[in-house]
Amino acid sequence: MSQPPFRSLERSRTRTRTRTRGARPRLVRFLAAALLLSAAASGGARAAGPDPRAATAPGDAPETAFWVDPNSNAARQAIAWRSQGRTADARLIERIAGRPQAVWLHSPGPGSTVRAAAEAAAAARRTPVLVAYFIPHRDCGDYSGGGAATAAEYRRWIDEFAAGIGERAAYVIVEPDAVAQKIAGCAKADARERYGLLAYAVERLKARPHAKVYLDAGNSGWIPDESRLVAPLRQAGIAGADGFAVNVSNYQTNAASSEYGHRIAAALGGAKHFVVDSSRNGNGPYTGGGDEAWCNPPGRALGVPPTTATGDPALDAYLWIKRPGESDGTCRGGPRAGQWWPQYALGLASRARG
Repeated sequence: MSQPPFRSLERSRTRTRTRTRGARPRLVRFLAAALLLSAAASGGARAAGPDPRAATAPGDAPETAFWVDPNSNAARQAIAWRSQGRTADARLIERIAGRPQAVWLHSPGPGSTVRAAAEAAAAARRTPVLVAYFIPHRDCGDYSGGGAATAAEYRRWIDEFAAGIGERAAYVIVEPDAVAQKIAGCAKADARERYGLLAYAVERLKARPHAKVYLDAGNSGWIPDESRLVAPLRQAGIAGADGFAVNVSNYQTNAASSEYGHRIAAALGGAKHFVVDSSRNGNGPYTGGGDEAWCNPPGRALGVPPTTATGDPALDAYLWIKRPGESDGTCRGGPRAGQWWPQYALGLASRARG
């Protein structure tokens, strides 16, 4: 469902856009039952602390536990492969299916999807992670191009997104790449309009009483000089957000991302927290591949499972914002950006440590 963004403009585009234990065999039975229930309900400046090694578990406090989508591509794949007798592959994919992942909203009419995810998560006493990804000139027209046609359409879209959250809890990641891509030279997007729309999104989403809102701030391999982010992030409403997100859909290590997050926070005055996307950074960034090292790089692995137990008071959570196994774009034989790619998913899971 997601269409994560993935192409940078600068240098161009060196955006080198984490470890889990295999799920138990009975997970498939849970996933199968959950799929049926879901269908019925929907109507058809220092390094981080020690990396956690386990996902949030049923005993975790509700406010710190993230929601697992029972209808994810990985869940469906695990069930399909078990039915075909591919039990070893199914067990590997369950390393993805059993973990909380973000729900990406990237098309018109986000309200019903947001509401369904928020309600399902609340019923499970969990918190969903949602990604708002509909800014005009999204991805500067590259692999994940699209978004709203006008500023007015985007504001209406954000209003509907916020209404879908309602009074329920949610973590919301606001517009991956939108700030960093403009800094990197996206001529298609007008800076004043883009930052104004981001500020509007932050304001409207943060008005939801139980929403935590994080404005995307790129990654340490893309805009390494954090001072370049300060003015744009401020114009984009960072003051009203809980903080910012780093490494979304990328492969930078947790250590590099944490250090980068602390530098950005310090440059902003020291008050803002951040989250790190650890979904695919288990082996760090790909060192080959030239300008598209970020796009479906080989040899990568799942990273640290989602958790708020980061050991770092400024790092609110490790999250799987990019859904592992969904393509970065039509490079290295991949399908369109955001499309499920079983072979790539299998590789990520097979290389996960622990």
